[in-house]
Amino acid sequence: MAFYKAAKGTVLVGGGALATVLGLSQFAHYRRKQVNLAYVEAAECFAEPVNREPPSREAQLLTLQNTSEFDILVIGGGATGSGCALDAVTRGLKTALVERDDFSSGTSSRSTKLIHGGVRYLQKAIMKLDIEQYRMVKEALHERANLLEIAPHLSAPLPIMLPVYKWWQLPYYWVGIKLYDLVAGSNCLKSSYVLSKSRALEHFPMLQKDKLVGAIVYYDGQHNDARMNLAIALTAARYGAATANYMEVVNLLKKKDPETGTERVSGARCKDVLTGKEFDVRAKCVINATGPFTDAVRKMDDQNATAICQPSAGVHIVMPGYYSPESMGLLDPATSDGRVIFFLPWQKMTIAGTTDSPTDITHHPIPSEEDINFILNEVRNYLSCDVEVRRGDVLAAWSGIRPLVTDPKSADTQSISRNHVVDISESGLVTIAGGKWTTYRSMAEDTVNAAIKFHNLKAGPSRTVGLFLQGGKDWSPTLYIRLVQDYGLESEVAQHLAATYGDKAFEVAKMASVTGKRWPIVGVRLVSEFPYIEAEVKYGIKEYACTAVDMISRRTRLAFLNVQAAEEALPRIVELMGRELDWDEKKKEVLYRIVESVYQWTSKFEKELETARKFLYYEMGYKSRSEQLTDRSEISLLPSDIDRYKKRFHKFDADQKGFITIVDVQRVLESINVQMDENTLHEILNEVDLNKNGQVELNEFLQLMSAIQKGRVSGSRLAILMKTAEENLDRRVLIPVDRSCGGL
Repeated sequence: MAFYKAAKGTVLVGGGALATVLGLSQFAHYRRKQVNLAYVEAAECFAEPVNREPPSREAQLLTLQNTSEFDILVIGGGATGSGCALDAVTRGLKTALVERDDFSSGTSSRSTKLIHGGVRYLQKAIMKLDIEQYRMVKEALHERANLLEIAPHLSAPLPIMLPVYKWWQLPYYWVGIKLYDLVAGSNCLKSSYVLSKSRALEHFPMLQKDKLVGAIVYYDGQHNDARMNLAIALTAARYGAATANYMEVVNLLKKKDPETGTERVSGARCKDVLTGKEFDVRAKCVINATGPFTDAVRKMDDQNATAICQPSAGVHIVMPGYYSPESMGLLDPATSDGRVIFFLPWQKMTIAGTTDSPTDITHHPIPSEEDINFILNEVRNYLSCDVEVRRGDVLAAWSGIRPLVTDPKSADTQSISRNHVVDISESGLVTIAGGKWTTYRSMAEDTVNAAIKFHNLKAGPSRTVGLFLQGGKDWSPTLYIRLVQDYGLESEVAQHLAATYGDKAFEVAKMASVTGKRWPIVGVRLVSEFPYIEAEVKYGIKEYACTAVDMISRRTRLAFLNVQAAEEALPRIVELMGRELDWDEKKKEVLYRIVESVYQWTSKFEKELETARKFLYYEMGYKSRSEQLTDRSEISLLPSDIDRYKKRFHKFDADQKGFITIVDVQRVLESINVQMDENTLHEILNEVDLNKNGQVELNEFLQLMSAIQKGRVSGSRLAILMKTAEENLDRRVLIPVDRSCGGL
């Protein structure tokens, strides 16, 4: 439900502001035309981008400063804000976009990674006869089909299994899922189907077998959300929008309307976060698309503005890929507290979530241990008892803030619709709030339509249906083969580049460094277990990456996949970025204030490392992961286990010192002919050295083994190294060579 607030009153519009602008019958005809002729419109009615490549950030800043007045200035570089900029610029409007952080740095990069219509919303629509919920699902299903079409390299259909454990639920769920297909109509990705118990276990072997009746499989879309957001912003830049990240709006500019005498918003005072420089950006219309920070910008316009946004926190966790099949997701429709949990394969890992609870608005949301454990417990309910769901297997965790639109008096976020609101204040500030990732394009269309009407801007209809996003136009499923053949990249790396950059993957390949090996010829990896290569750091700067956090979280997705791997890659990433961005290592800058009137001075390189590590520690779940093993951890081991682990420890501590050092580990490794460099050994011991004194005491080792047994810690390099060394030492027994028959 969108509402359009004009000077003379409020008009309530079911189905969005577009219906207001075109009229209901024309709106319906327009929608049918978009659905059936999307490709024709994109091909016949649209000009080529004005820029082959997005202009540099420096060039964009000059455009923002030197343009006397834009038609539209968009505040917010998330999916909706970037969508508004793309919609506006492709209509021929002079458009600017500013974002205080990085594109997709907020909620848009922290989603469930699904492009979906909303099965649960359809259920509510039917059970409660809610026409607005139905319209929202119908619109989302159309947008789902469009998004899969315009960014085929970043998105794909994904089958999702709904396991059934009661016979009566099978026909109930089947009818609901078939209605979902029916509502999608021609936009249905693939038809849903029913599986017997045996077939369900064949597709999802790790599923709980007891009492399983069968399963229903339906299809939704999945995407790389941060890369999708970035593709929208880059496409807007290519079509001529002046887009800039790290540009904070300090305050809104206003001027008097000569006809009415009322004050109108006429732009914004912007501050370059990286340099501190401030300047004014003038515009006929300002669009507020700041997600959870919607009300903060509205209060810049009017301190008395009523809050329309109630934030809700959604936490997700990432686990190893072996927790789920490579190409089948899972939906838990009724968790212990009534929330819905998805369990999905993503980027060769497994993503699980989400929670839905009221939260405070912050730029740096932190996943709580309570939410992480809630998700793990729900996962345990659906997986076989053969699969031990361990806390230590959580490789990354994050929290995203959903900008839900609701009555500010309501405290129940679970019943809130994800529909969007378009609001225009008395001074002309256009606000778009609510909605969801899948419907970003239609939200942008509704917003720009309302802005055009209120501000009397001259522009044509929306042209974003069927408009390919950057990288999508010339992509094909076999594009990666050309990368392998033409550049000598590993097949896994080539597939990753094609799926991330689409037809721009060749430009990344051209930047790839020679490995010096027979194979692969080019493509030095940032970390061994992920297909990200060093060339992506150089190319990421062309995509407006300004910090190491931009690189590990949004240009690559390392931080979202494995926080430890991201931290391991950080020094090399910072080194490459410093070289490309000409960071002066000798130049000293203020990092942060330790105590009042006391500063710590550090190089730009060290500042980037410290900032990125804090990001990983607090926002990507590293803190929760590291707290699973502390110097206060209890040791709960059986006496027999304690004896066994003590013997293992003393094989390294041959001198009976009560602790082991790098020298002890090196000595044992050399005795079994294993070589390991000193830096790696320092890292391995540091993971267990809880009091950070350069040595691992027996108590620390027992705490580690206890945490491993409880599942709080997994993949400890020291524990595995010591176990392997012990086994090799035990196998090294003397072979008797007794002489016989009097032989010499």
